[in-house]
Amino acid sequence: MRCPYCKSADDRVIDSREAEDGDAVRRRRECGSCGRRYTTFERVESAGLQVVKRSGGRMPYDRSKVIAGLSKACVNRPVAAEDVARVADEIETTIRASGTAEVSTQEIGLAILDRLRELDDVAYVRFASVYKDFQEVTDFEREVGTLLQKRTPPKAGATR
Repeated sequence: MRCPYCKSADDRVIDSREAEDGDAVRRRRECGSCGRRYTTFERVESAGLQVVKRSGGRMPYDRSKVIAGLSKACVNRPVAAEDVARVADEIETTIRASGTAEVSTQEIGLAILDRLRELDDVAYVRFASVYKDFQEVTDFEREVGTLLQKRTPPKAGATR
């Protein structure tokens, strides 16, 4: 590790501890040349996860794109940034746990929709309108109707 201040490779670790719920190690280091201290984080390098786009193209999985999509859907909604990050983590964990090296954009989109349904109804409809390419007001009506059916418990004695 090189010191970010003087670029010397002479440093020592003065403290190590778990970070990010055990997904990383935080190390405090001290430069042997200039004496300044700095922090580094060590993470396991995971195997590259490829996203298969609708066009058939492939690109590396980018967590920031999931966060951007979630954040756009949650603009001006009572959803904390921590909740958005948690949902992005859950989606990535689920994808990586599947053990496949490739995931489709459709699978990612459906995972986002599932989590948004639990997080915020309006954010869910916003994301669904883009993801499902709504073209008419009836598309919104259908989606909201489906959402309301899943939210409202059936009345006693009512049949479907």
